[in-house]
Amino acid sequence: MKARLALLLAAFWWGSLTTIGFLVVPMLFAKLGNPAVAGNFAARLFEAQSWIAIGCGLLLLAHFRSRMDDEGTTGVFMPAIFLILAALLLALLQQYAVAPRIVARDNLKLWHAVGSGMYLAQWLCAGALLWRMSARSPSA
Repeated sequence: MKARLALLLAAFWWGSLTTIGFLVVPMLFAKLGNPAVAGNFAARLFEAQSWIAIGCGLLLLAHFRSRMDDEGTTGVFMPAIFLILAALLLALLQQYAVAPRIVARDNLKLWHAVGSGMYLAQWLCAGALLWRMSARSPSA
């Protein structure tokens, strides 16, 4: 994968997190009027976002792995790989550990706060990755 395509992929990941989490879902709750209906739609959007994160993360890991093989250096790419793995782990935990508890309304206030924090942390990891990749230096 070329570096520019990888940059576009990182931008897509961060942009989709931003759009869904900070624009679309809040609008659902503001405009639909029924929190249960908005919550069901939000759950589906966050599930789709998790799949986007998994796809982008795996492709970006493959990209950095091939760059490590091509250039023979590992230390330069380790921060990027750490950010990708952290964001992937957050997405997976959110989807398979937190989201089912939110949908089941099991201690909703706690799990919603945990899920929101994890989403924000994933957004920060993807943003830091994008920032790092968009630098003019050849490093990750």
